[in-house]
Amino acid sequence: MKRKKQNLVDLPEVSVSDDGEVRHLHLGTPWIQGSMRIAAPFDIELEYVQRMMAWLLFVDPDTVAERHAMQLGLGAGAITKFCRKKLRMCCTVVELNPQVEAVCRAWFKLPPDGPQQRVILADAGEEIRKPEWQGAVDALAVDLYDHEAAAPVLDSADFYADCRALLAEDGCMTVNLFGRRASYERSVQQMADAFGEDALWAFKPTREGNTIVLAQRTPARPGRDVLAARADAIKQRWGLPAPKWLRVFRPLAG
Repeated sequence: MKRKKQNLVDLPEVSVSDDGEVRHLHLGTPWIQGSMRIAAPFDIELEYVQRMMAWLLFVDPDTVAERHAMQLGLGAGAITKFCRKKLRMCCTVVELNPQVEAVCRAWFKLPPDGPQQRVILADAGEEIRKPEWQGAVDALAVDLYDHEAAAPVLDSADFYADCRALLAEDGCMTVNLFGRRASYERSVQQMADAFGEDALWAFKPTREGNTIVLAQRTPARPGRDVLAARADAIKQRWGLPAPKWLRVFRPLAG
C-alpha cells in the first residue's frame, strides 16, 4: 500500500534541548529523536544507535572506508557523522523534513555535503526505488519513526524488499524497532518475508526499549572466534563497545 505523502506544512516542528553536556533533537514532542555529546560531536552517544553499527561485525575492517553507507531518517545525524568522519565512508542520507537537515547543520555538526556525503530531501520509500541505488549500499540504517515515536513510518514486506534490493552482496540493513511486543513481532515478520529468516539477527532491547534488528543481503554465520576478533578490532579502531554486543546479539533463526 502506498503511503500518503505528507505536505511540508504537516511535518512536525524541530526543536533542540541540552543540559550543557548532551544535546537532543525533538520533533514536536519531548521524545528524544537523536543526541550528541557536545564535547565529542562525531561519536555516537545513544546505545541503540551504536548498535546500529553492528554490520561492522560482518565485514573485514580494512574494507570499511571503501564502502557506502545510507541512512533513512537523519535524526541528529549521528550515524552519518560517524560513518563519514570516523569510518571515512561515502555517505548518503534520505530525509523528508528540511527542518531536520537545517537543525543538524546548525546544532549537530553535520558536515557540509560534498563528493563523499549527500543529504537528499525526499520520501525514503520512493527514493530507494530509484535504479541508481540498486546494489549500491553496503550499510543501510533505517530509523523512520514518526514524531510520537509510536511505530515505524515504513514497515512493510514490500518496503523491506526494496531495502534488500539496495544492498551489495555482503551488505547489511540495521533497523531500530521500538514499541509494544506485538509491533516488534510484526516488523520482524515483515523483514523475514523480504530477507528470509536465516538473514536476521537481533539484539536484546536496550533499557529504553529499542531493539536493533540486522538483516543480511546474503545470510552468513561467522564463527564466534571471527566475531570476537572483529569486535575487538571495532573497539580498538573506532571506540564502539562491540565486544559487549556479542553478549546480547544473536541470529533469530536456529
